[in-house]
Amino acid sequence: MELLNSILPYVQITLSVLLIGAVILQQTGASLGGAFGADNFGSGFHTRRGFEKTLFRATIILGILFAITALINLFT
Repeated sequence: MELLNSILPYVQITLSVLLIGAVILQQTGASLGGAFGADNFGSGFHTRRGFEKTLFRATIILGILFAITALINLFT
């Protein structure tokens, strides 16, 4: 248990940096005008392919791993 408590903060820091990087790298299709009710259909939905799909899935996995480590840290 002592080893887990000493390693877990470093794992969470690493996961959080990777998660932030993955979110920043993702392309956003919404413009600022869409937040205020402007027509935003021109930049609408598209199918993810290649690196974009891999990055999307990696972001989900990193988020789940970060949540799991946060729960482990809460209960230890």
